[in-house]
Amino acid sequence: MRTLLLACILTAVPAYAAAEETNCSAFGAGNHLPELVDKRLAAGTKLLCNRGYAVLASSVSHGPLWAAEHLWSDDVELAQSLKRTGRFYVDTRFAGSSDLLDYYNSIYDRGHMAPSGDQPTELAQAETYALTNIVPQTASLNEGIWARVERRVRDIAEKEGDLYVVTGPAFHVKPIEKLGHDHVYVPSSTWKAVYSPGKGRAGAYVCRNAQQHPHCSQVTIATLIRNTGIDPFPAVSDQIKKQAWRLPSP
Repeated sequence: MRTLLLACILTAVPAYAAAEETNCSAFGAGNHLPELVDKRLAAGTKLLCNRGYAVLASSVSHGPLWAAEHLWSDDVELAQSLKRTGRFYVDTRFAGSSDLLDYYNSIYDRGHMAPSGDQPTELAQAETYALTNIVPQTASLNEGIWARVERRVRDIAEKEGDLYVVTGPAFHVKPIEKLGHDHVYVPSSTWKAVYSPGKGRAGAYVCRNAQQHPHCSQVTIATLIRNTGIDPFPAVSDQIKKQAWRLPSP
């Protein structure tokens, strides 16, 4: 029975795994997707486009380096009316993906980078459950303050009209903890950068991936770039990146 269960875990791939890959750059501010300033991060990466987000997957970390979304207020309202359903699955478009067995009996949650709660259709929501959009998060973070960060960002999108959002992991603890037989990197923190094109302002949440009492801080985009090696908004001016936008507290 255990062998049969593990076989099902490894092979379960929903029919919606292959998404349309069109106009991927539209998920980036100014039609520019996030840029890897630290070129060492580029090894073994692949850009994957989905209905509601774009993601850069890494065969080194066996997960996403960033996930980019363009949230519109109308879509956010539609997303709130949808019942959240989904099934995690291996992304067959990327050979370096983790699989469900990596998380089997793990202490970590499968944490979305592009949240399912942002998506206005069932198909777009379902695609956020691809493991190329997932990192190991503690339950304390994923089900607590991180969920509140996601809700705050949706609130901002409704008020601003539209919002560009980029989410990703950071790996600052050495040695990096690894999970499962694929040695999936466990992030020391996860971050969410937001940019309002209408108001010309940007900022980022950075949340520690701690087992107990995780907390979030806010940083400028310039600080985020220095600390992660990833520029979430390469088309945005340096002046905006250096200015602090006081985001709502989660």
